[in-house]
Amino acid sequence: MSESSAAVAGSVAERFEQLYGFAPEGVWAAPGRVNLIGEHTDYNDGFVMPFALPHTAVAAVSRRDDGVLRLHSADVSAPVAELTVDALAPGADKRWTAYPAGVVWALREAGHTVTGADIHLASSVPAGAGLSSSAALEVVVALALNDLYGLGLRGWQLARLCQRAENVYVGAPVGIMDQTASACCESGHALFLDTRDLSQRQIPFDLAAEGMRLLVVDTRVKHSHSEGEYGRRREGCEKGAALLGVDALRDVPYDGLDAALARLGDEDEVRRLVRHVVTEDQRVERVVSLLEAGDTRAIGPLLVEGHTSLRDDFRVSCPELDLVVDTAVAAGALGARMTGGGFGGSAIVLAEETDVPAVTKAVEEAFTAAGHKSPRVFEAVPAAGARRLR
Repeated sequence: MSESSAAVAGSVAERFEQLYGFAPEGVWAAPGRVNLIGEHTDYNDGFVMPFALPHTAVAAVSRRDDGVLRLHSADVSAPVAELTVDALAPGADKRWTAYPAGVVWALREAGHTVTGADIHLASSVPAGAGLSSSAALEVVVALALNDLYGLGLRGWQLARLCQRAENVYVGAPVGIMDQTASACCESGHALFLDTRDLSQRQIPFDLAAEGMRLLVVDTRVKHSHSEGEYGRRREGCEKGAALLGVDALRDVPYDGLDAALARLGDEDEVRRLVRHVVTEDQRVERVVSLLEAGDTRAIGPLLVEGHTSLRDDFRVSCPELDLVVDTAVAAGALGARMTGGGFGGSAIVLAEETDVPAVTKAVEEAFTAAGHKSPRVFEAVPAAGARRLR
């Protein structure tokens, strides 16, 4: 464990003891994620390629045997919340506590014995930035309870349960990518994930060794209004699959896309959604091939191509995200695109190390000129997935 990780674990454990009067049984961490390529493909049984961020949700946790669940977050101005595990029910909780409580509910619904817990959480994953702060929160609680209760679940199994917690308990129709990335990513790698069968390949992704950097530009535009639009696009994708007679859009072959679109006739919105998903799956496979061939710089145009598809076909971008992409590319970046669900959040920018200052300055000046809030820019370095800290 690094010195910074040890310090964070110690701080969270100390706060736990102040809250509950005794030391926690352990401290765990789970990261946020950046998706390199493969957006809105996960709920279409397609391909994605995320990697974990150094930013994590950290949880100090102890078991209880009396059916009580106590929850506290350093990031929310609220006292300790006390719940009863037997009374947990989907849709009943609209607060932040729904995420960790939903994990407890999902574990118990799956037949695992969880008799309560005391939990204190602290997160450095920016909320609302499209970097999966909610998945990090879910996965860190799931991993802690898995360890403490000896459930023996693997990372992909925890991810499935966390997705169910968010889908059913919280009520957000998310795919499986975010939770799997948080649970299963490895340091120095991007995760090539087939969301149909959850097969994984860790693809080496060390930009610094090749003289490049990947920047995250948090536009500070919150995507809180996106859930209804997200759900509408998911329904549109499901409609497209039904009209084409396939189980999921993953089953529409890239070389058969034109014929498939022709069969959809005047279903213009569905046509756009189908076109994005099928071409995005193909982009993921092209990026994997390029990375494995050592031709990393060549992925830049594919990032831009993906953003164009998300902007024009899936229509989940926003002026601030478009400004980042257009400005960064004009300033010499190798490629850029929005990342995450859209309607705000963050974009990623691939650039030569020597071009990072100029690209960053150009983006910041463009935001100022447009009257936007100053973006937050930081380097994304592929980090480790969920783990026990102490």
